[in-house]
Amino acid sequence: MTEAFLHYIWKFRLFCKPLFTTEGEPLTILSPGIHNHHSGPDFSDARLRIGDTLWAGNVEIHILSSDFNRHGHHNDASYDSIVLHAVYTDDAPLRGTRIPVVQLSGFMDPGLFNGYKRFVDSQLWVPCINSLRDLPAHLLHLWLERMLIERLEQKAENIRGFLAAGNNDWEEAFYLTLARSFGFGVNALPFEMLARSLPYRIVARHLDNPFRVEALVFGQAGMLTHDLCDPWAQELFSEYAFLRKKYHLVPVPVHTWRFLRLRPVNFPTIRLSQFAALLTRSPRLAGNLTVHQSPGEIIAHFEDVRASAYWDTRYTFDKPAPFREKYLGTDAARLLMINAVLPFMFEYGRAFGNDELCSRTLDLYNSIPGERNACISNWEVGGMRVDTAFYTQALLLMKTEYCDRKRCLDCRIGNYLLSGETAGTGLE
Repeated sequence: MTEAFLHYIWKFRLFCKPLFTTEGEPLTILSPGIHNHHSGPDFSDARLRIGDTLWAGNVEIHILSSDFNRHGHHNDASYDSIVLHAVYTDDAPLRGTRIPVVQLSGFMDPGLFNGYKRFVDSQLWVPCINSLRDLPAHLLHLWLERMLIERLEQKAENIRGFLAAGNNDWEEAFYLTLARSFGFGVNALPFEMLARSLPYRIVARHLDNPFRVEALVFGQAGMLTHDLCDPWAQELFSEYAFLRKKYHLVPVPVHTWRFLRLRPVNFPTIRLSQFAALLTRSPRLAGNLTVHQSPGEIIAHFEDVRASAYWDTRYTFDKPAPFREKYLGTDAARLLMINAVLPFMFEYGRAFGNDELCSRTLDLYNSIPGERNACISNWEVGGMRVDTAFYTQALLLMKTEYCDRKRCLDCRIGNYLLSGETAGTGLE
């Protein structure tokens, strides 16, 4: 037995017969209360009828009644308003209190717990993967919409952190958000470190000079050294040496960049040059977002960004390669839109009370194709729709935050499959 399962049973009142306290008084749950996921009692503001008396207050839930004292709740003033102690087994009376106790073990359907255990003990990629095709469409859509909002919340937390570090400068925050996304996962941290070490206000002074911006970007990436052989690379190094001294810059360690198991077109050298090119074509990074109305317009803003001509015959410094122009491309542009632009638009709209911008952001997720990766392919095999970013972003969050952690009781889908439609559609 787990406390999480007892919380689930209490929250949705999934009892197979009328409840009685250990004193033999009938217990009616008028309202189970608000589930508290932080410190303090498990449910607050519950309303109960015990015998002929109405009670309003908090409910604490444990496996054993002795856990109340073992956890030190009897010495914690925040537990003074407990009106009921719900336990799986009443193994010992509470010392110094007459809080009513209900032993839940005799009032629960064992089949529910057995179903929950099958999910928790499952070795499948997703515990309920074989039942997904039978889910009601409306239930699935509502849950995935919530998953998308949760994913946006995660990304918004990073954006708010960038704002706090940059004195609420939205241009700087978007610059940092975009830089991190340019790492495309593998090099996200080095890109963020680069952007933090090279404030946007410095970059903004040189946007009319693409060569100088590229020198700043590669220099701060730690990739420019005096022993480079190509004339263009030597010129970059000389330019950066001057700028580094002028602005007192400290580059990030070059060893933080990852090349292993990346396709050459995704090497950080190519992405750094494309990042520099994007900066020079977008003087107002954040301001440009609100004027683009369609997914096509936003993606077009990124996809034709091209690395500088030096990289047409290079993937790394001083090593010639066959000619190929290095455009950012549609797939990368979509990823930047999904992971940087849209989350930033959503947080920008929310911060300024622009509901229309928030609503348009959610619509845009439904208007662009979703990303493709191993996780999404597995969801597709399981019968889930993955054609738009709305679905792929929601499913990525669901897999990492719910399925991998076996949080089936917190999941609308797991809740529905365990206890049927009545409880499933009541999940908050």
